[in-house]
Amino acid sequence: MIRLTYRIETAGSPEAMAAKIASDQSTGTFVALPGETEELKARVAARVAAIRPLPPAERASFPDEAVGAHLFHRADVDIDFPLDAVGTDLSALMTIAIGGVFSIKGMTGIRVVGMKLPPEFADAHPGPQFGVSGSFALTGVKDRPIIGTIVKPALGLRPHETAEMVGELIAAGVDFIKDDEKLMSPAYSPLKDRVATIMPRILDHEQKTGKKVMYAFGISHADPDEMMRNHDLVLAAGGNCAVVNINSIGFGGLSFLRKRSGLVLHAHRNGWDILTRHAGLGFEFSVWQQFWRLLGVDQFQINGIRVKYWEPDESFVRSYKAVSTPLFSTKDVALPVIGSGQWGGQAPETIAATQGSTDLLYLCGGGIVSHPGGPGAGVKAIRQAWEAAVAGVPLEAYAKDHAELAQSIEKFADGKGA
Repeated sequence: MIRLTYRIETAGSPEAMAAKIASDQSTGTFVALPGETEELKARVAARVAAIRPLPPAERASFPDEAVGAHLFHRADVDIDFPLDAVGTDLSALMTIAIGGVFSIKGMTGIRVVGMKLPPEFADAHPGPQFGVSGSFALTGVKDRPIIGTIVKPALGLRPHETAEMVGELIAAGVDFIKDDEKLMSPAYSPLKDRVATIMPRILDHEQKTGKKVMYAFGISHADPDEMMRNHDLVLAAGGNCAVVNINSIGFGGLSFLRKRSGLVLHAHRNGWDILTRHAGLGFEFSVWQQFWRLLGVDQFQINGIRVKYWEPDESFVRSYKAVSTPLFSTKDVALPVIGSGQWGGQAPETIAATQGSTDLLYLCGGGIVSHPGGPGAGVKAIRQAWEAAVAGVPLEAYAKDHAELAQSIEKFADGKGA
């Protein structure tokens, strides 16, 4: 049985709306059909399992559905869909259990807030190939977060200029570098040229020190075959990671890639905000992320504390717990990637929010590359901030003996620099 939990809002009866979802999304239709029997309905019909009333709302999430109404009833509703009716195909699950729900008339708001899948889904989908343990093993990091940064396309760096920055970051001890999600293969920095200039520096550093910095190249493409050619280019050059814009390439694109991939798949969720930003509509991240983990992402970006965008800290904490919680086993856990306006100043709050766990990738853009002492000093400042946070030492106290952290606090503490 597949259980979906919907947060229903309506001027009418939540119970009636729940029954309509169960009917419309399984056996219901406008008129009786030839061959339709009660036995058939019993086998494939969805059913309402529970209804939990919530306080009513005074404003409708869908204003056009609220004509003449001044109070909107709300409830969390569990609806069970038989596995026989849906199967383990994720596109069928999205279509049957989620997609059509938003078109039901009379609903002033609806949000998918929970999804519980049976074990058959674990057998049907590959899940992460590398995940948390593989990411740490490939970067050689132990007992602390993986520290990473981003090459921003706004810088307009050409491949040889990007390679120069990468060289400085590598020398400073960074663990992970990624192309920005908007940096795929523009005319000023084709992917093949970036790979050709960056990978020799990474491999040379590995040869000298034994540490291989993980670089995630942007390989996303609407054509799965072209995306695989990008993948193969990175893999042949000795790379081990790729950025994939999951909303852009879709379920089919990621499935095609994962089945053939030899790279760590770093998922960027751009476009996700369209689906979740309104509190009364769309999805909870805890539901949506299950699809992508089953399909095989290894690392999942989830924003962070005091981000530069709209998402509140409480939403980040829920996202972290969702990504870190096994669906069926610890093998399907993706590595949480903390990002968006991050610098060392959020390290103490982040470790508190994660209940002391350092199983994460801490990704800083401006917090590293815009450090007053340069990107290399930026890496050192982040490392120092996390050393202090893990030890429970206030950052200001630790900064007295760590110049890079002190410079970082001076620049970024007002929240404007990163």
